[in-house]
Amino acid sequence: QVQLVESGGGLVQTGGSLRLSCTASGATLNYYAIGWFRQAPGKGREHVSCIRGGGDSSTYFAESVRGRFTISRDTAKNTVYLQMDNLKPEDTAVYYCAADTGGHNCSPYSTEGGHDYWGQGTQVTVSS
Repeated sequence: QVQLVESGGGLVQTGGSLRLSCTASGATLNYYAIGWFRQAPGKGREHVSCIRGGGDSSTYFAESVRGRFTISRDTAKNTVYLQMDNLKPEDTAVYYCAADTGGHNCSPYSTEGGHDYWGQGTQVTVSS
């Protein structure tokens, strides 16, 4: 059974940085497209970033985070990272990683429904 576990969330001041990790058990993440979503209180889930799988490392970033967030893989650790720099209070949310076993679901049009597995989420709070 595939399980995704996010970690690395926490409380940080405006302008600070955090690195979120999405680690898998039961599967090799390298073949999967991995998306990061976030959900702020009272709001819907927002697609933040993603990276394609299967050797195609194409990435996508939402306009709200472009230039501040980066996404990367460590195949040896079976982990995908979301590096978040210059954080703002509006980045406060629960962040989720999700896996598309087909490997291609990474674009501005990626939706929650296009992913097969989800992590439990990690809280990111940015204080002003």
